[in-house]
Amino acid sequence: MQQKTPKIGLVSLGCAKNLVDSQRLTSVLVAMGYRIENEYSKCDVVVVNTCGFIGPAVEESMQAIGEALNYARKVIVTGCLGARAKLVMDRYPQVAAVYGPGMRATVIRGIVSLVGKPSESDRQNVGASGILLTPPHYAYLKIAEGCRHHCSFCIIPSLRGPLRSRQVDSILKESEDLVRRGVKELLVIAQDSSDYGMDLKNKTSLSSLLRKLGQFKRWVRVHYVYPSDEANKVVDLMAEGLVLPYLDVPFQHVNPTILRSMKRPGNIDKTLRLIENWRSVCPDIAIRSTFIAGFPGETESQFNELLDFIKEAKLDRVGCFPYSDVDGAAANYYLNPVDEELREHRAAILMETQAKISYEKLENRVGKEYQVLIDYVSDDGLAVGRSKYESPDIDGVISIPNTKGIEVGDLVKAKIVSHDEHDMEAELVSKTDGAISFIKN
Repeated sequence: MQQKTPKIGLVSLGCAKNLVDSQRLTSVLVAMGYRIENEYSKCDVVVVNTCGFIGPAVEESMQAIGEALNYARKVIVTGCLGARAKLVMDRYPQVAAVYGPGMRATVIRGIVSLVGKPSESDRQNVGASGILLTPPHYAYLKIAEGCRHHCSFCIIPSLRGPLRSRQVDSILKESEDLVRRGVKELLVIAQDSSDYGMDLKNKTSLSSLLRKLGQFKRWVRVHYVYPSDEANKVVDLMAEGLVLPYLDVPFQHVNPTILRSMKRPGNIDKTLRLIENWRSVCPDIAIRSTFIAGFPGETESQFNELLDFIKEAKLDRVGCFPYSDVDGAAANYYLNPVDEELREHRAAILMETQAKISYEKLENRVGKEYQVLIDYVSDDGLAVGRSKYESPDIDGVISIPNTKGIEVGDLVKAKIVSHDEHDMEAELVSKTDGAISFIKN
């Protein structure tokens, strides 16, 4: 009698870095012969890869665990919330096992102990780039694990360890395989991408790696770049057309007192000079950043300084989060915490201010043509995609109606006709031949 192939369910929560961890786990499981199943009730075990960075993420992860337990026979919890096993087990004692982040081999051993191994005949070749959990035309390229910084609001170094950069050859091999499979956009990620390579025996750098990735003639988009000299070198590559003119740089704040409390560098004048320099080197650049409102000790005048910066810097995309305690973070114990309601109020004010700026920025794009990478096409021909200025999931989108014959993953040329604070509508100009254009649209 033929052995039944165990079916594994997987839930991936949180950031793109966590998604890559889920992809790697899925790839190993499929290579071993396990079958991936989307319906919990049909699964022999469900793995919930959690986020546990801030309070709302913890609760989302808890709800996902509870939902899996409603249907699945066995549930394994891993990821950042897995580092707080007691918290998980106190709420859900019926969970089969809890493992922290970066414990892929342990998770696999746990699966084997619960449901056994598949037969050798079920094994599959998943290639150098493995299984993608993104649409087939774009992929996240994780270039390093861990972090060498010790920001007071963050516990990533204790959760995921120190900086551990991947070897250049390994990254290029994965990228080559992704391009061969039809991927048109490589999204470079790490906890701090600008630190890439400084820990390797044969020293290298982010800019050196990006120059090599640029040779694949695909969209290369860089996320999580610390404000640094390396960021300046990345902008130089954008001006050359080797990397998309899109810089995701989390400033977090601009007041020097708050930044010192956060254990981060910078001040408002230095940050404004950085932005001015980037725009002079690459006038086409789109800058995205994230900020924390209501950090412990933040006064009204310090918040207003941040607000003034938002008005002056006129960034293209901004995310702002009210400060939230992270279990184990130093900032939890700082004096003069800001009231929760006031934190949320300040974050809302900042986002309202940015919405007006974003609207003005998008108004300048009306009537202009852009190359658009299509992420979704509805049954009635509405195509939704992004230009070089938008990253998936976190930025706005471009909707193009009446696109008969256009498919997901196509590159098209479209003219912007209208917009709101975040999203745009365009009319189709032509379907391109697939050539990638950075500087010209």
